[in-house]
Amino acid sequence: MDDVTALAAEHMALARNDPHGRSAHLFLHDGPLRQSVIALTEGSELNEHNTPPAASIHVLQGRIRLTEGSADQDIGAGQIQRVPPLRHGILALEDAVFLLTAVTETEPA
Repeated sequence: MDDVTALAAEHMALARNDPHGRSAHLFLHDGPLRQSVIALTEGSELNEHNTPPAASIHVLQGRIRLTEGSADQDIGAGQIQRVPPLRHGILALEDAVFLLTAVTETEPA
């Protein structure tokens, strides 16, 4: 069992010492399910990238902006947001830690 609160604190400390202002750790990998804790310092970002078939972001602390074309969305501590299946980026509006849940493959409908 992982302590997400402890992981958040650990990775925020690592992000503050990282030249790019970020730290991430994949702590659960079960078949197509992945869960990672990601910490970003204020102003740090994850450049635009593709989305897996299904994903969500749960902000544990701070605030981030999910950037996807003209539909940017701010997400704050305690909020959960589905990540649309579009290219997107993430910008830390303040020091932030979030839980990324991703499903890397799905069954055909």
